[in-house]
Amino acid sequence: MSEQQPVTEHQDGAGDHDETTHAAPRPTPVAWILLLPIRFYRKVIAPFLPPMCRFNPSCSAYAAESLTKHGAARGSYLAVRRLLRCGPWTDPGRDPVPETFSLRRQPPGISTEE
Repeated sequence: MSEQQPVTEHQDGAGDHDETTHAAPRPTPVAWILLLPIRFYRKVIAPFLPPMCRFNPSCSAYAAESLTKHGAARGSYLAVRRLLRCGPWTDPGRDPVPETFSLRRQPPGISTEE
């Protein structure tokens, strides 16, 4: 019979994981491809245009974050929905990317849980 060795944890803390720290989400391969024209616009075209976005974050930043956080299909849906809201008929203000995906828009600060 073999004896089992006691399991010891690393003393230097290198193997410890902090649950409150989250790594930044990485875009899926399709989302990464969809991010290319957004990055091009933000680096090459946007610096020559005056700031015109009614929302904070800007529509291009919102699209980049939604694609990164929610993937290609859901992120594209959120980005297009945001672009359709960008007009004089909508009140300007803060409109962050939702933490969880929903087909319906939830105003900032309103929980979907009941």
